[in-house]
Amino acid sequence: MPERRPSPLAPRLVNREVAAAYAGIGATKFDELVRSGVMPKAKRVGTRRLWDVHRLDAAIDDLPDEAARVVNEWDDLPEAPRAR
Repeated sequence: MPERRPSPLAPRLVNREVAAAYAGIGATKFDELVRSGVMPKAKRVGTRRLWDVHRLDAAIDDLPDEAARVVNEWDDLPEAPRAR
């Protein structure tokens, strides 16, 4: 029987674990992001739930960039009463 070689094509639809790994997060965090609408919902293929890599790319592109906020602890102090 001939050996089956892996396809050179990357899959368009991936399962939950692969989708989470693709996004660089764990499966539990991925589930949270799907529930909150940050990540796309799965597509149904028979009884399987699969995620479209193109929709994952779009969701990842829409994530906010990490803000480069300089923290100044003095900004959080209440203002002193002004002298009259």
